[in-house]
Amino acid sequence: MRQKIIAGNWKMNLDLDQGKELLIKIIDSDLNSNCVTIVAPPYIHLNSFKMLLSHTNIALAAQNCHQQDSGAYTGEISVEMLKSVGVEYVILGHSERREYFQEDSIAISFKVKNVINHGLRPIYCCGETLAERQEGEHFITIETQIKQGLFHLNEMELLNCVIAYEPVWAIGTGETASPEQAQEIHKFIRNTIAKEYGGMVANNISILYGGSVKPANAKELFTCPDIDGGLIGGAALDADNFKALTDSF
Repeated sequence: MRQKIIAGNWKMNLDLDQGKELLIKIIDSDLNSNCVTIVAPPYIHLNSFKMLLSHTNIALAAQNCHQQDSGAYTGEISVEMLKSVGVEYVILGHSERREYFQEDSIAISFKVKNVINHGLRPIYCCGETLAERQEGEHFITIETQIKQGLFHLNEMELLNCVIAYEPVWAIGTGETASPEQAQEIHKFIRNTIAKEYGGMVANNISILYGGSVKPANAKELFTCPDIDGGLIGGAALDADNFKALTDSF
């Protein structure tokens, strides 16, 4: 049975004191226990947050990792390092990583495998640009990203993944795909997986929507049959909004 998930991606926001203040407010806000809640702060917060979250049901995620376990990769962070500070999930392939750091699905696939090998869970992101949607190429784009990024995994490995569909044109823009548009893509992703791995695997993978989700539109999105929650950006930086999102199930 697939999980309902709210994952907050803080991106490059909040210094350590600001981050602790927000996390304490989130912890104290009595989040809905009927869904899995995840916070993904900047790297510098992770070790401190491990202690703050130790007696909660909130999971800790990293926003990225390197595909190698160690070596001369100045500025990078390995999965083993993340695991040592209590990280359980790693966001991979976010559209901002793809756009600003030229990461493609093949490169991301090595990160996915490494995260799984260390017992952590990838949150694998996919999605189309506005141009790709306008040109009718969005299904091809997403199918390619899913196949290149995930189809090297066996069934059990894939079942440890979470997928996040994030239309690039709706991230940080205030624009949101309509529930019908979002559901169409989520169903397409599930069907793409089913063709390769079968219905049991496809029906047990959580697929999140990420694209300007906020309390005002969350319930309508989350009632769609193939949308299992959200990868949240800006709204995750406010404790009241984050709680309201968990209450949307």
